[in-house]
Amino acid sequence: MITTGIYCRPGCGARPNAENVRTFEHPAAAEAAGFRACLQCRPYRVAGAVPWNAPELVCRAVRLILDGVLDTGSEAELGRRLGLSSRHLRRLFHEHLGLTPDQLARSRRAHFARRMLDDTDLTVADVAFASGFGSLRQFNRTMREIFRHSPQDLRRRRRRADRIATDGGLALRLPVSADYDWAAAVGLLAREAIPGVEAVEGGTYRRTITLDGAPGLLEVHGVGGYLVVHAHLPFWEGLIHAMERVRRMLGLDFDLEPALAHFAADPVLGPLVKARPGLRVPGAWGPFEAAVRVVIGRHHADPQRLMGVLAKTFGTPVPGLPHGLSHAFPAPEVIADADLRAAGLPVKVAATVSGFAAAVVDGGIRLDGSVGLDVLVAALTSVTGINAATAQRVAIRLGERDAYPLGDPALPDAAAAEGWRPWRALAATHLTENADVS
Repeated sequence: MITTGIYCRPGCGARPNAENVRTFEHPAAAEAAGFRACLQCRPYRVAGAVPWNAPELVCRAVRLILDGVLDTGSEAELGRRLGLSSRHLRRLFHEHLGLTPDQLARSRRAHFARRMLDDTDLTVADVAFASGFGSLRQFNRTMREIFRHSPQDLRRRRRRADRIATDGGLALRLPVSADYDWAAAVGLLAREAIPGVEAVEGGTYRRTITLDGAPGLLEVHGVGGYLVVHAHLPFWEGLIHAMERVRRMLGLDFDLEPALAHFAADPVLGPLVKARPGLRVPGAWGPFEAAVRVVIGRHHADPQRLMGVLAKTFGTPVPGLPHGLSHAFPAPEVIADADLRAAGLPVKVAATVSGFAAAVVDGGIRLDGSVGLDVLVAALTSVTGINAATAQRVAIRLGERDAYPLGDPALPDAAAAEGWRPWRALAATHLTENADVS
């Protein structure tokens, strides 16, 4: 609202005159223009979405920013990863989002910090470093610029219901839409749970993680209109990155509305999306871990068991945890150097997984979202034992929204799927889930 200098979420109860309204593509763009967040609808509590039709390079840059590349790196380094100059990158961001990459990164850190000030009792210093800020001075300056108050003032202003009571660790909310299909998400996690690494009991998902080399435990369960994440970690620095990985694993960074509108009139997908509008494309906690599971699943009838073998033989021990959790999944460097056959993997599976891990380590396969779908698939299929359909399945789990496993006998052919672009991954997810239910 131009007259008040406040920006709101769509659907906020405030009703300004139309001539006093200015629209922005992203909350961070409103902040970059000098507007502050509404205290009624609190837009900082909901992740801002990038327009679905934004250029691919912008979408990939945003993903890397959400992964934290600008917490310690520069716009020039981000541009190099994407193969363009920082000047061109800034021009694309200004044109399509209305801000710079650095402004988006700053807003991301500030919004996460504001939620932590609301939801937790962590000290202001812990909140700063958990949110990706490099110093308290930077943190205080940014919070004052974006929210017009110091972190201490914001903590005092939090609503009584914001704080989450917990008997251990740290609890944070992840807002979800009212129709978010948590049952489908946790059901898939249960079917794919890696013994020793993941467990699902009573609707709660648990997994071991490593954060900057230190082991920890995450727990996720659904409560009303949000998910609650309980983090048990030796330190809180970099927690923002762990929460972003949880969001991606659960498909929360996927903007469903344009895809559902596109599918509504389709004779095949229309009834499916109407019946389950909250179904999301499954993501991955770790791209390498998810890719290995897909690869093994295309060669072996019991991929869970073999994933458990890899974890318990080569993973990092995490002692003292309940629910059978004991190890964190090994890094690509460990798998590339390991004797997988000696661990009990079949010859072909061992060769394919070793070849894949080696390609990831030497940079031939990039799993960070910085390359296009065609480049990713070409790199994956260069590994002996990975065909095009398997590569597309991997791409789906890595967040490629138009990935589609052509040649999969359970899915329609290329001609039928052509009209589902650029959301073929969601189409494949609905078709696969429907086949599993049937």
